[in-house]
Parts: sequence; C-alpha cells; structure tokens
Amino acid sequence: MNKKEDLIEKDLKTESLDSEANLRPQKLLHFIGQQNVKGNLSIYIRAALQRDEPIDHILLYGPPGLGKTTLANIIAKEMSVNIKMTSGPVIERAGDLAAILTNLKEKEVLFIDEIHRLNRSVEEILYPALEDFALDILIGKGPSARSIRIDLPKFTLIGATTRTGLITSPLRSRFGVISRIGYYNEEELHQIIVRSAVILDIKIEESASREIAKRSRGTPRIANRLLKRVRDYAQIEGEGIISDEIALFALKNMGIDDQGLCDIDKRLLLVILDKFKGGPVGLDTLAASLNEDKETICDVHEPYLLQKGFLARTPQGRRTTEMAYNYFSLHRYSLEDDDNATLF
Repeated sequence: MNKKEDLIEKDLKTESLDSEANLRPQKLLHFIGQQNVKGNLSIYIRAALQRDEPIDHILLYGPPGLGKTTLANIIAKEMSVNIKMTSGPVIERAGDLAAILTNLKEKEVLFIDEIHRLNRSVEEILYPALEDFALDILIGKGPSARSIRIDLPKFTLIGATTRTGLITSPLRSRFGVISRIGYYNEEELHQIIVRSAVILDIKIEESASREIAKRSRGTPRIANRLLKRVRDYAQIEGEGIISDEIALFALKNMGIDDQGLCDIDKRLLLVILDKFKGGPVGLDTLAASLNEDKETICDVHEPYLLQKGFLARTPQGRRTTEMAYNYFSLHRYSLEDDDNATLF
C-alpha cells in the first residue's frame, strides 16, 4: 500500500466511526463511481471557488439509492458552506418556501429532494429566486394589492429527482448543471462494499464481497443494506467473518438470486407471463394484480427489470421479453412458489 492509499484508509476509518448508519463519503475523492459526473463537478467547484462565487444551480436525476443526496452534501463540504435539506412534498405552500429562502446565507446550499413533487404555486416562487436571487411577494388583495421584491443572498439550489420527465421545462431550464446519476457496475459496488466493511469493522472475503455486489441491482444503498444483513448471518451462523459460503446462504434466505432479483420482481414478471400471456398490460392493471402501489412498481422494480432486459415498455403497456421466458425456464420458478414474497 502506497502513502496515498494509506492516508485514504486512515481517513476512511475515522470518517464515520460514530454511527454505523453514516456510510456516506464526505469528499469527492472517496465517492466511488460516476466518474464523468465527479470530474465535471470537480471542475465546477474549483472554478466557483476561484471566482469566490456560489456554484451554479444543480439538478441531479436518476433512480433512487445511487448517491444524489450524498453528492449534494459533498458539494456543500467542498464549497465549505452549510447545506439545508428539505423535500418537495414537505413544502406545501409558497410561504413555506419563502421562509426557507429568506433564512439562507450567502453561498449556502439548499437541497430539495423529490423536487418534481413541488406544488406548481410553490415552484413559481423559485423562478425569480433562481434567476435573480429575489423573491416576489404579493401583499393585499383586489385593487389595493401590490407586489414587493425581496433580495435574497446568492445561494445554490441542488434538486434531486427520480422522475426528470415530471419537472416542468421552466424549472429545468433554470438549472445551470444537469447531471444523470446512473447504475453502478459490479466492480464499483465491490469497492463500495469493501469501503463500508472497513468503516463498519466487518471482516469479509473478497469473493463474498463480489457476490453481494453482483446481487445489489447496481445500487450502493442496496449493497450497503445487504452487507449489513449478511453481517448478521455471519455473526449468528458463522464466526463473525463474511465468507463466500455465509454470503450465499444469507442471500438465498433473503430471496435474492444471482441476477439480483427479489421475490416481488419475479412475481411481477410471472403475473405478466402467466395472467396476461406476456403482455402488454397497463400499469394500473399490473399494480392491482400485484396488490402493489404504482409508484413502487415504477420507482423500485421496473427500472432494474428494464435495465436487465427482462421487461419492455410499449405504448400499449408492459411486456416481458424472451430473456424473462428463458430465466423462468432455467430457474423453474412459478407463482405457487411465491406466496410469501416480501421486499428485502
């Protein structure tokens, strides 16, 4: 191990010892994956620091669990400013957003998760705030009503969304940086698991780490969740070390196969295959058949199944692919096997 790697490892061990829940990296250097996004953000941050200006407004979009919130925190830390965090559904009225904006300080970061869920009346308050750093407020009603403008400190808005298509064009156009956060490959997930194991003081064999990475659906949040649950099996069923044997045993008991599919993923595909002869089937019908919420299907299950090639979207509805037929033919899996399907 060279000097640089030694310093990074020491930094990692002291980064989150106070809380097992805090596995998020604190610096761009420690953020694994998303090389293109990281490289661009590094340039933007350095340029903003040289000009002594806040970094431009940033929109991060992509499936859940890929590090959008983590990146927002890292950007604030790299800019040496505070970050205030909220989410779209929480800001119900224009006055709520106005209160948040007027309490910001110069160069601070405001992070809004699920920004696509902002009310339209609230969203309109953001337009002058993002462009002119000003707040337009209407006082009074009727003929005596008048508008006043309140100047705001220059701040940075970082918005995160899993549904970029639901963000209106006027809002999207006001972001200076728009970055897509994509799924991680197995090698990147392996590195994340090894890093998390160091922080959590877990002993894990490399083959076990790679097995967990292979089944983590390209998502760091799931990789860390599986690592913690496999650790529990190692603690009770093994000798505290996550071996390849323990990892396979734990993952099998959790219902996660070698493709990263959980029981509900399989049930979704089988419902389309068995009940609807491969599709197409509409989302409402599919949700009713599965007794699942439409948002859960769209945000949790569908993106991964689409990426893996098991599912296809058509104008008429969802269809299973030949890959799905081959998968179930190989695994000999049926709806009868799935009566107790649960999310891991």
